[in-house]
Amino acid sequence: MSAVEALAQRNRAIVMMILAILCFSLMDASVKALAPRVGVLPALWARYAGQMVLVLILVAPRLRSVARTHYPVQQFLRSVLLMCATAFFFTGISLIPLSSAAALMSVNPVLITLGAALFLHEALGPRRIAGIAAAMCGAMIVIRPGSDVFSPAALLPLAAAACYSGYALLTRRVGPDEDPWTSLFYTGLVGTILLSLVVPFRWQTPDAVALLLILGIAGFGTIGQMFLIRAFSSGEAAMLAPFAYSGMIFSAIWGMSFFGEMPDIWTICGALVILLAGLYVWHRETFRN
Repeated sequence: MSAVEALAQRNRAIVMMILAILCFSLMDASVKALAPRVGVLPALWARYAGQMVLVLILVAPRLRSVARTHYPVQQFLRSVLLMCATAFFFTGISLIPLSSAAALMSVNPVLITLGAALFLHEALGPRRIAGIAAAMCGAMIVIRPGSDVFSPAALLPLAAAACYSGYALLTRRVGPDEDPWTSLFYTGLVGTILLSLVVPFRWQTPDAVALLLILGIAGFGTIGQMFLIRAFSSGEAAMLAPFAYSGMIFSAIWGMSFFGEMPDIWTICGALVILLAGLYVWHRETFRN
């Protein structure tokens, strides 16, 4: 591959990554609009059912081999953790501004670094500890415990970030021996089955607007997943990781445009601290001396 072709492929992967994050942010905005109408659970079910349909379509010719796993227990646990992360985050964005929830969720890369040191025995030097501490300080700036703006709902995106970090660590653990499509298949399958068992008891008949929002959640989530798969098929994960922080910008835009949520100076400052800490930890993880 020539240098020009390699650059074009890299740029294409970056565009795909940003489009994936854009779709996921629109999915989150749809969830926030849907929750007051029918609750969070139908939105959660639509998210996983949409992903399951996509995966089944893409892996249909080799479904038997994709469904074969060497780690059934770990696959189940990581799928439950991802479902819990999504549930916490969806509940959080139904109660607090999108920009605040997105900023708090963005602490997950540094939590993954901390978890890798605690559970996978990876090195954790003073610089990475400083990055983790800075990110958590940024989270405290956003939620401001003890202030008039603090509410327990602000802890939900942090719980989502913790669950997502556990999911990522289990994914890293099984990754070398497992087809990525197998992991994607089980996250969709477990989430869809468990939520399908629960959603009938909390189902509220949607009106026309709510139905469009449910379809939007499934559609944006599915299209975002497709863009994400294409991005990681064309570019390295380490190169693409920083572009995930574009979600904070998109969330702030949708919050202001659709819900009249204007982030205050403390939320902006906290988000910047989290962003810089996350980029620093990413740099340390990617370019180790």
